[in-house]
Amino acid sequence: MPELPEVETVRCGLAPAMEGAVIARAEINRPDLRWPFPPDMAARLTGQRVLRLRRRSKYILCDLSGGETLLIHLGMSGRMLVSGDPLGRFVHDHPAPQKHDHVVLEMDNGARITFNDPRRFGAMDLFPVAAEQDHKLIAHLGPEPLGNGFSGPYLVAALAGRGTPIKSALLDQRIVAGLGNIYVCETLFRAGISPTRPAGRIAAARVAGLVPIIRDVLAEAIAAGGSSLRDFRQADGELGYFQKSFDVYGREGAGCKTPGCDRQIQRIVQSGRSSFYCPSCQR
Repeated sequence: MPELPEVETVRCGLAPAMEGAVIARAEINRPDLRWPFPPDMAARLTGQRVLRLRRRSKYILCDLSGGETLLIHLGMSGRMLVSGDPLGRFVHDHPAPQKHDHVVLEMDNGARITFNDPRRFGAMDLFPVAAEQDHKLIAHLGPEPLGNGFSGPYLVAALAGRGTPIKSALLDQRIVAGLGNIYVCETLFRAGISPTRPAGRIAAARVAGLVPIIRDVLAEAIAAGGSSLRDFRQADGELGYFQKSFDVYGREGAGCKTPGCDRQIQRIVQSGRSSFYCPSCQR
């Protein structure tokens, strides 16, 4: 599933074609994805000007002139693709319709935004802008890891006394929003912390030190266009490249990249997810 860097990469790719433009026509080609689409979705989108695109955790939020927000969740295989952009940023002509093009937005500037999702685990919803904090997918989210609300003192307090492994704690969206398996594995390697360590038994200074490492990992991933492992594509159809920089994720059996370390990267399963780490460098 796309994590924060991938979703932010898609948001940045959509913004030039969507922000300030009017949705001239919305085409909804099925009644649902992961959940049913909201009632009269096509009619509610058509004629709306896109005021701005935002990201909250792993969701893209599209604020519309009529006072509603369109929430977009890419799910496991969802792609938001842009074609026909008059700004010249995207060179692709409008492609022929594909089997899994479930939502198509024709913009008044000539751009077409297509939500293609073969596995249909994605989702879209419409709700009043003022009701965002009460939305079921947003209400319980923790602070953004790149925002001011995420700090060393905050994380120390949030993890105090917790017996859950640090890997699981950092994946808890109520503690910090947007982190996923890839970037937590990479963060813990850089911090030298084993994914199995109980979160509440890590020294406060080491916990606080996770904050700048998390930000660095996410910033580097965003700059690389995210990580393309199976389905992820940027809005112009290109792959992300951060996977070429992985230190541990997906490298089971490969040598540790730490100079002087002769151990191999190991994989364990925690709460049904693979954790990759160096048993020598991470304690």
